[in-house]
Amino acid sequence: MSAPSFDRIGPLSPESPVVVSVPHAGRDYPLPLRAAAAVPVASMLALEDRHADTLALVACDDETLFIQRRARAWIDLNRAEDERDPLIDDGARPIPAGAAATKLRSGLGLIPRRAAPGVMLWSRRLADDEVRQRIAEDHRPYHAAIADALSGARDRFGAALLIDLHSMPPLPGPASARVVLGDRFGHSAGSRLVHRIEAEIAAAGTTAALNIPYSGGHILSRHGRPAHGVHAIQIEIDRSLYLDAGFDQPGEGMAATAALLRRIIDAATDELLCGEYALAAE
Repeated sequence: MSAPSFDRIGPLSPESPVVVSVPHAGRDYPLPLRAAAAVPVASMLALEDRHADTLALVACDDETLFIQRRARAWIDLNRAEDERDPLIDDGARPIPAGAAATKLRSGLGLIPRRAAPGVMLWSRRLADDEVRQRIAEDHRPYHAAIADALSGARDRFGAALLIDLHSMPPLPGPASARVVLGDRFGHSAGSRLVHRIEAEIAAAGTTAALNIPYSGGHILSRHGRPAHGVHAIQIEIDRSLYLDAGFDQPGEGMAATAALLRRIIDAATDELLCGEYALAAE
């Protein structure tokens, strides 16, 4: 059995009710990807949540942390297994109608079709077998490991929270949010927990928004089960807060942004252990 394509950091038995996932910061571009790509690796970097893994590593303490090493261009863990693009994938079904397929139509499915707007990623079509192999070797193990950690945290603490960490380009407008929380419009996490995190961000002097323009994707819909004591919240952090001016390397704001993320984790932990969620588990 091959080694997993992600890093699991922290104890096998969770010591915190908070589990952290970083699915889009991978910087491993496998040779088969580079051989089949129509563009150089430098053109694929726009798909990365650049150094969101570094941010998580600085912020996390005893939380179980999952970091995907493979690049998002290889496979997107925040898309469902059936979100396959028929324009590049021989095993895909036709794109369905409706808003649910917006990302797929735009080229951001399970296997991204584009590296950036107008920049097509692949020089050839992908065979059904090679996409299935990526699902079996990269997608399923990641989600299985997250589910296992969340189950362990819930069993130990009575409730668990998955923080799915991402980064975003600066939103337009001088008063725009620097952090966007997503809970799939109330479906993936309890409202009191979300509001506690919102309040903590505001207390830190940072502007936040909820669900607009990012409400969360497959990771939240798959793992967030508030009625069963498992919550999931996506956090999108403005890259200008922690990267350099070229959005390439960690910048001067890395420490302060990691401290903000630590503050969010501490507030969520306190809420899960001392709030209505812990009481409901008794």
